[in-house]
Amino acid sequence: MKFIIAIIKPFNMLPKVKLEIAASDDIAAQVIETIQEVANTGAIGDGKIFVLDLASATRIRTGESGETAL
Repeated sequence: MKFIIAIIKPFNMLPKVKLEIAASDDIAAQVIETIQEVANTGAIGDGKIFVLDLASATRIRTGESGETAL
């Protein structure tokens, strides 16, 4: 599991936005690629993407854990 943090500036006149996404390893690369495609304006300050390993996740309502909790 990956924890993806993206700090992006979606439009030139707007402040930066922080996205926090928990994703399974299977789709993490696609999530990162999609953020890059959407957020890239070619201008300085487009943002950064950080990817961290996610040790665990638990859905409070059902008690599910691991990737099934995502």
